[in-house]
Amino acid sequence: MWRVGDALASAGWHATAVDLRGHGDAPRSLDYTVDAYGADLAATLPEDGGAWDAVIGHSLGGASSTVAAASAPQWTRRLVLIDPAIHVGGRDATIVRKSQERAFADTRLEVVQQEHPHWHPQDQELKIDAVLRASAWAVEQTSAQNQPWDVRAHAARLTVPTHVIGADPAVYSIFTGELADEVLAANPLITMSVVEGAGHSLHRDRPEESIRQLLEALA
Repeated sequence: MWRVGDALASAGWHATAVDLRGHGDAPRSLDYTVDAYGADLAATLPEDGGAWDAVIGHSLGGASSTVAAASAPQWTRRLVLIDPAIHVGGRDATIVRKSQERAFADTRLEVVQQEHPHWHPQDQELKIDAVLRASAWAVEQTSAQNQPWDVRAHAARLTVPTHVIGADPAVYSIFTGELADEVLAANPLITMSVVEGAGHSLHRDRPEESIRQLLEALA
């Protein structure tokens, strides 16, 4: 999410990136439930020990941030969830898992370039870097240990303003349709906008519009 961080810095924010367990440089574990991810996030605090002004989470990060904010209301003053994995099952679970398997099976840059030719070159490079620095077992277990994958109850308990930036269902989204309607109806603090023409990685597919909606939500 380098473009998001760069845009936040340009807008006067200080952005801190967190590696989730099993991903990046974070320690490995045996527990890859969304509750465990959420507990890790809830334990992170700004240097002054207060609440985060805002937390932004994409996909698994969105689900984990939802759990953290619901469990520790003082953790952040607001949430922005980017096509969050609030409830994943059936067809979506299969699509997500197969995409992950493809990513780990072939980590050549040209494969990512062919699959996502419209992405910025650094997004293509960083996609490979993220896969190489993640634990394939951790990613596999994140699916296996979250059956069912469902944090709708946590979303209903959120007490901070929360904005969802959704992907275009005409491309591919994991937060859309009846699920989105249900989550929004259950909590009036949750609002939503959609980045048209962008899939699940909307910050890579249409970065300018994604960032515009993000800054609008933070304003």
